[in-house]
Amino acid sequence: MTTLQSVVRRRRALAAAGAVSAGLLVLSACDKPTPLATVTVGTSSVHSEATCGGEGEPLKTADLAKCLQNKDIESIKVDPDDTVRFGVDPDIADEGWTILMNGQPLTDSSTKTYRTVPGSVFFNAQYGASGDSTLVSIKEGEQNVTGLWSFKLKKDS
Repeated sequence: MTTLQSVVRRRRALAAAGAVSAGLLVLSACDKPTPLATVTVGTSSVHSEATCGGEGEPLKTADLAKCLQNKDIESIKVDPDDTVRFGVDPDIADEGWTILMNGQPLTDSSTKTYRTVPGSVFFNAQYGASGDSTLVSIKEGEQNVTGLWSFKLKKDS
């Protein structure tokens, strides 16, 4: 019986090794997800992979304009008295990133992974806001834009 048990154990070990190898092969064929950007207001937050790009390749100006038109984006409610916190993966920060409001730069480029902006800014006409919602994007890259993450901020008053 011990010989039969040892054969069964070897078969199980070979089957397990084969399953692990197959699993690793399947995973190696998957695309690496783009880095994440996160917007947090109070205790609520939303995060997203890149709306466009995010893979290190420069985007064309026409592609950027089309990305800013994208309607399928995460949204979050913002009370104008709250602070809006933006966080990015270190991969984004390393390239430098800028917060855009309705396609226009709101901040200077930064290599930090975290920034804060008063919520009132996003609904103030002085900064180009109109209505009760604002498109906010995170633009990766200082010279060449390599990624864009977009969010809709909805006024909650």
